[in-house]
Amino acid sequence: MPGNSSRRGAIRKGNSKKGATVGTGGHRRRSLEGKGPTPKASDRPNHKAYKAARKTDAGQKSAPRRPSKNAKPSGELIVGRNSVLEALRVGIPATALYVAGRIDADERVKESLKLAADRVIPIMEAQRPELDRLADGTPHQGLALQVPPYEYAHPDDLLNPEAPGTQLVVALDGITDPRNLGAILRSVAAFGGHGVIVPERRSAGMTAAAWKTSAGAAARVPVALAGNLTRTLTDFRKAGFFVIGLDMDGDVELPGLQLATEPLVIVVGSEGKGLSRLVRETCDQIVSVPMSSSVESLNAGVAASVTLYEVTRLRSEQ
Repeated sequence: MPGNSSRRGAIRKGNSKKGATVGTGGHRRRSLEGKGPTPKASDRPNHKAYKAARKTDAGQKSAPRRPSKNAKPSGELIVGRNSVLEALRVGIPATALYVAGRIDADERVKESLKLAADRVIPIMEAQRPELDRLADGTPHQGLALQVPPYEYAHPDDLLNPEAPGTQLVVALDGITDPRNLGAILRSVAAFGGHGVIVPERRSAGMTAAAWKTSAGAAARVPVALAGNLTRTLTDFRKAGFFVIGLDMDGDVELPGLQLATEPLVIVVGSEGKGLSRLVRETCDQIVSVPMSSSVESLNAGVAASVTLYEVTRLRSEQ
């Protein structure tokens, strides 16, 4: 009857083929209604992402984890106990430290683990076959450090008139050894340079070897990626820079470089082929480093370092 709260729901009429049956009172309809969007994994208390987030918030250090069998680290790997320890000491950016299971922990391993824990770098435990696969067969001695992909700057980022001092940039032409790139980065940082430009193709990039050789300088000196080196050098000339190229048959010797006090781009060619034709034609001057007649050429990294030192010395005299 109306107003009776104990009503159990609609009842089919007696002449129905299925007979008189009590209804659900809308319960089934309500059960089909959605409950809203699924919460994020980090918001669901029973999910591992929720627990991991709470551990991070509380500053807890998680135990070493095991990588997936099919997991392949992105970026580069620095392998070997000495290399990994040196990279951690100079503060090279890292996303994971891989440690072999049941490793014979010497002082290098212990210090590596401590440095990684202090920097909150995830420590991943891996069995020897897994670590062999991750290192692609390179001898790793039970340790491997994952370096994230490098984020290159744009050449326009180095055209900064507000940068301290007279601008000094180094460009590489045909340098394919990443260790040369790392050594040049170290010299640029030591002598107050503002950045390095590398071509997009046929050039060394910021690999783990470059990071290691730079001894941490790569974290302070920007590396810009140029789609076309000749066009980039032309843009720098239009912005007020002078472009000089290093070559053993240069028109000007380094001690007499009058352009040293101007905004400068130093172009370093490969040790074998030297400067490419278009790059040479773009330079304002071709400069040579005086050497003994018994030496044919200098390593690209050494030539860049000597030139940067001399430019800095000439500028200090002004």
